[in-house]
Amino acid sequence: MVSAVAGTMLGTAPANAAGAPAAGAPAAVATVEEQRLDRAVPQEILRRSGFDSVAPRFTRALRSADSYAEAVRVVERHGAGLWRSAVDRAQGRGPVRGDLSRGDDRPLYWARLAMTRELRRWQPAFGPTEAARGRLLDRLEQTSRGQDSLDFPRAKGAKGVKRIVVTGFDPFTLDRDIRIGNPSGATALGLDGTWIRTADGTPARIEAAVFPVRWSDFAAGTVERTLRPQLPHADLVTTVSQGRVGRFDVERTNGAWRGGFPDNENLSRTGTVPVDDPASQPQWTSTTLPYAAIVAAATGRFPVYDNTSVTEIPAGAGEPVVRPDGPTPGSTARAGGGGDYLSNEIAYRATLLRDRLGLGTALPGGHVHTPVLQFGSGNTDPATGTVTDPEFERNRQDIVAQVRAIVTTAASAAPSS
Repeated sequence: MVSAVAGTMLGTAPANAAGAPAAGAPAAVATVEEQRLDRAVPQEILRRSGFDSVAPRFTRALRSADSYAEAVRVVERHGAGLWRSAVDRAQGRGPVRGDLSRGDDRPLYWARLAMTRELRRWQPAFGPTEAARGRLLDRLEQTSRGQDSLDFPRAKGAKGVKRIVVTGFDPFTLDRDIRIGNPSGATALGLDGTWIRTADGTPARIEAAVFPVRWSDFAAGTVERTLRPQLPHADLVTTVSQGRVGRFDVERTNGAWRGGFPDNENLSRTGTVPVDDPASQPQWTSTTLPYAAIVAAATGRFPVYDNTSVTEIPAGAGEPVVRPDGPTPGSTARAGGGGDYLSNEIAYRATLLRDRLGLGTALPGGHVHTPVLQFGSGNTDPATGTVTDPEFERNRQDIVAQVRAIVTTAASAAPSS
């Protein structure tokens, strides 16, 4: 896959031997996401987390690369290093740098963008092609998101261990409030590589990855590329995203429709979710998570709902209607329980992949929406507010802990391998 970041890259410029743009050479064009980097809030987040040193180290290493093969190694090493550093920070390992709380997902997002911007600007003497630079950007995306490091025991059910895949998302709606974090991304960082114990005492390993909020990456298959190798060996998969204020939702049904809300590149896409073999594409997919057990369990301070509502165009009709109890036969999707944005789409893609791999009900899988991660009552105005406050930190901590409890409940209710 060539990522949306790579896809927005324009022409390269002549370079000098040090790998910097030659005098008078035009600068590479930054993406919309990267253009937000120089605002005060991203810089404060990077500085207060110690992640402001990530991009400079990466740039120095890139400039020392004297071949494309060496550049690949630099990108993979620093991308994976960023993911490990973010996970370690979230889970309390390693030295504390800066005063921003350890569980914050925002340093990972902004540090990655600082790296992709430097990679876009980099002009080595050996002059990689646009396609080659796109491959480097793609590798940086994969490695810095944990997408290629889902590390489970090799055989399903090996040594009585259950395998759980959890995914999260980047922050989004940043033009509305650039301070925003995403509790699903924080959850991925907090749970990656951790162990839980199910109700019957079976140990379970959680592996996590984070996905971009970009329509183009999803159309290019980033979800399928990441999950296809894992699902045949998994015992549970839960995609997670931020949903509504004050509540969790287990989404019963996912729809094959993109509603067009702008992504992090301010791009809009409307239409049927683009997948391989569209002729066999269903309008709806369903969760196989044990939703009744999840809703009934005491998992945390936020209520958890079994959300059965969808929006459909009924068979033979022309206008969409809301169906509180799920889709009717032959209807056309206009929104799943999780809406018509990328949270619905990742749920649709993951469950469609589950079904196309022939796993069906044998693999519990579906989507969980978290509460909105809110700032404190005196810190709601992005023009005057601070990047964090005690209520914001408590909300994130409680959401991550409750997702962990929900996953434990789901794994306990799921059959053993």
